[in-house]
Amino acid sequence: MIVARMACGSVTSSGSTSRTLNPGSTTEEEELRALIEQRKLRRMLSNRESARRSRMRKQKHMQDLTAQVGRLRKENGQILIALDATAQLCAGVVAENTVLRAQAVELSARLKSLNEIAYCYLMEMEGGSSMAANQVLLLAAPMCVKEVVEKQDRKVPTKCDFEVLK
Repeated sequence: MIVARMACGSVTSSGSTSRTLNPGSTTEEEELRALIEQRKLRRMLSNRESARRSRMRKQKHMQDLTAQVGRLRKENGQILIALDATAQLCAGVVAENTVLRAQAVELSARLKSLNEIAYCYLMEMEGGSSMAANQVLLLAAPMCVKEVVEKQDRKVPTKCDFEVLK
């Protein structure tokens, strides 16, 4: 049996009976019980209010997260649209680049052909002196288109292919 001494001077046991040391302490005991009950009630109400505030915070946090999900989805959609537009633009530039490279190869071939014709023409004019024809061609010939394309690709430039001039 556990016995506890209360603040009013009475002794209470853990059993169903209670003994008092002072004969007039019954009202004090009742007041103490009422005070304890009042504290329990206040604590219970405080706990309920705390739980309510916690639920409100949780609900607000959930609403904030839901709003954030909506904003992020919208932003993600805009980014995907921009990415698609950029990919289409890139594909257009790649296609245009391919066409320009093909044109550069064609123009390079035409230039080589024209250089061959000019070389033959100058050889006839100079009476077979290839030295004079080479000097005139080198001074008059513009940079080879192939070299321009290679420089743009950041490759090591090669000399123009003037095989007929050698």
